[in-house]
Amino acid sequence: MTRPLRILVADDHFIVRSGLVALIDSEPGLQVVAQATDGAQAVDAFFQHRPDVSILDVRMPVLTGIQAIERIRQQAPDAAILVLTAFNGDEDIHRALAAGARGYLLKSSTGDDLLPAVRAVAAGGRWVPDDIASRLAARSHYEALTTRELEVLRHIARGRANKEIAGLLAISENTVKDHLKNILSKLHVSARTEAVTAAVQRGIIEL
Repeated sequence: MTRPLRILVADDHFIVRSGLVALIDSEPGLQVVAQATDGAQAVDAFFQHRPDVSILDVRMPVLTGIQAIERIRQQAPDAAILVLTAFNGDEDIHRALAAGARGYLLKSSTGDDLLPAVRAVAAGGRWVPDDIASRLAARSHYEALTTRELEVLRHIARGRANKEIAGLLAISENTVKDHLKNILSKLHVSARTEAVTAAVQRGIIEL
């Protein structure tokens, strides 16, 4: 008899994690062998149990899902990892796939989407639904923010004025204004509040 595919489930929300475990364990040929509530636990559980497939959320405490994927793939480059998350920003998708995830699914998906995805990545394939692929493709329409622009944007998201940001970053207020102008242009928005909203939606920054 063929042994079941062994699954690791990592999600910091108890109800979501419990639902996933129940769904997977009810499916013939699949078995949850480990659970984790944060990214660091996910890394430890992976190397302890060596699952056939790891299902990770993007945003978790201690280590994010992206950081967990990177750490796992550093030592296990063939690890089959599937992201299951509520976040559909193009930057979230890009970072997850660039880190080494083989698939990306939204939590709004049904079991009819999840179970084939698990089997696909276990077999060495990829699973990127059309809506996810479209969002990823849209990323090419935007210019990437520089490290300094990201710093300025994060301060803006915290409600800080240009003068305060200038003092914190040891730059002139005019330089902050120049960075803000670039941020607005790159994000295709016209105001700082819109910039924060767009950046959060795309997964560029977190609040």
